[in-house]
Amino acid sequence: MKRRNLLFALETGVPPWGLLWFFSREQVPYPQVRAPGQQPQAQLAMALCLKQVFAKDKTFRPRKRFEPGTQRFELYKKAQASLKSGLDLRSVVRLPPGENIDDWIAVHVVDFFNRINLIYGTMAERCSETSCPVMAGGPRYEYRWQDERQYRRPAKLSAPRYMALLMDWIEGLINDEEVFPTRVGVPFPKNFQQVCTKILTRLFRVFVHVYIHHFDSILSMGAEAHVNTCYKHFYYFIREFSLVDQRELEPLREMTERICH
Repeated sequence: MKRRNLLFALETGVPPWGLLWFFSREQVPYPQVRAPGQQPQAQLAMALCLKQVFAKDKTFRPRKRFEPGTQRFELYKKAQASLKSGLDLRSVVRLPPGENIDDWIAVHVVDFFNRINLIYGTMAERCSETSCPVMAGGPRYEYRWQDERQYRRPAKLSAPRYMALLMDWIEGLINDEEVFPTRVGVPFPKNFQQVCTKILTRLFRVFVHVYIHHFDSILSMGAEAHVNTCYKHFYYFIREFSLVDQRELEPLREMTERICH
């Protein structure tokens, strides 16, 4: 993999082969941000880490795409164009006039999933059964896993096991045509926003774990500015549409007040 492609992934948060759901090569999702004093060497260090991530089949898989020309694909392009223009992130997340809110939420949920999957993937080797035996956000917050298959009751799991189940669970929903329809004229299910609330709530827990338990890794890879930008975009979006309960946001409240002022 060429260095420029790795740095592209570093700056945009997008795997360079362009298989993400409805990804358009012409759009650059995030403004290029460099932390104060960050040197090219730090960027290259993270790029090399990303190279290891991309080599793992379990970490990234092809995502479903909306076909070019569809309304949802155009919405995605509109959202990415706003990000590229450098507009304030609070303005970027607002529903464009005349657009369907479910379409708007759908394109963001998938985009956030891809980006947060990438963020965790860059430091997955530092999040092990030994270092993180419990999925937690510091000593006060512990997250247990529950699903409709293997874990019908809340289960105490290691962070890497929780993350693996989470990413598989979200991917299954995204690839379910009855939940995230891609065919023109097919409506979203009535409980679509409730499903997205659950997805986004669980994705927020990834930020909690990464910031509290692996912030040193973020710094060592020179990724602080990139992760912060993704977090701010995510935070402004969930607050704009009240998609995550305020109580779930408490673990990162002080940090959020500092960087999302």
